[in-house]
Amino acid sequence: MFDELHDGSLYYPMSGEILDVQTRCLEKLYDYNLTRPSEAERRAALLREMFCEIGEGCYIEPPFHANWGGHFVHFGKNVYANFGLTLVDDTHIYVGDNVMFGPNVVVATAGHPILPALREQGLQYNASVHIGKNCWIGAGALVMPGVTIGEGSVIGAGSVVTRDVPANVVAVGNPCRVLRPVGERDRQFYFRDRAIPEAYFKD
Repeated sequence: MFDELHDGSLYYPMSGEILDVQTRCLEKLYDYNLTRPSEAERRAALLREMFCEIGEGCYIEPPFHANWGGHFVHFGKNVYANFGLTLVDDTHIYVGDNVMFGPNVVVATAGHPILPALREQGLQYNASVHIGKNCWIGAGALVMPGVTIGEGSVIGAGSVVTRDVPANVVAVGNPCRVLRPVGERDRQFYFRDRAIPEAYFKD
């Protein structure tokens, strides 16, 4: 049954064996969300227990929601998530270094069949999500099962990402589509007509 969580098969998510393991994972998530702002070290220690992999310098603002409490989540280093991140981590979610999540982002791996007769049986399937390094996922964005977002890309606030997004682009909308590449203007201006100070340019 646990193989079926990860190979795209239909399966019954409410089976007793699955729920037993999932509940133990959610107990740690509950503890994480009850931590105080001053307990940064405890938060970091809990994330190391909760996640499949997590690099140095990662931070998730509570409240944080995850179906398995991060059990199937792989974070690189220096990942930051603002308030209300939801990871539907019924299978693996891979997030590269230096990714930023705006408030109330949802990354989902779980799906249910379109055919009502199958949904009546409570069946589910999962497809992993991959987010490359140096991405920024804007506030309220929804990333759907099976999607890959290439490194360096920006997903606009409120977007619904149903298909793969290439590297180094700005993509927006519902459904999310590429608006433009990250280009020369982005190397000169950080917001509208506000120029990037020379002090921030790396050699």
